[in-house]
Amino acid sequence: MNDSSKTLHLFGIKACDTMKKARTWLDEHAVRYDFHDYKSSGIDREHLTQWCNEHGWQVVLNRAGTTFRKLDDERKADLDQAKAIELMLAQPSMIKRPVLDLGDKTLIGFKPDLYAAALL
Repeated sequence: MNDSSKTLHLFGIKACDTMKKARTWLDEHAVRYDFHDYKSSGIDREHLTQWCNEHGWQVVLNRAGTTFRKLDDERKADLDQAKAIELMLAQPSMIKRPVLDLGDKTLIGFKPDLYAAALL
């Protein structure tokens, strides 16, 4: 990344362990970012649609998480992007995290090597 004055946007949930790892990594590498907690601040359809269009809803929707697994089978059946977005709007904790917005693309999930390749 050439422009070190640019502030990135990190989306997620404050109490999540993966989020803590991502924030620690960013802090240790002096990467500036704004944090958006979508559990307390919510998330809009525009962001979810953009992320799903870029990565596919199957990547954005955290189907391994407790919140999704607790849904009744009827709500989990026949999922498509529109249904997945409705679920994530209603329950932002179903969004895979973190989502790091680099401006021209986003990274979903935290892998130190991917962060390093994109930011260092």
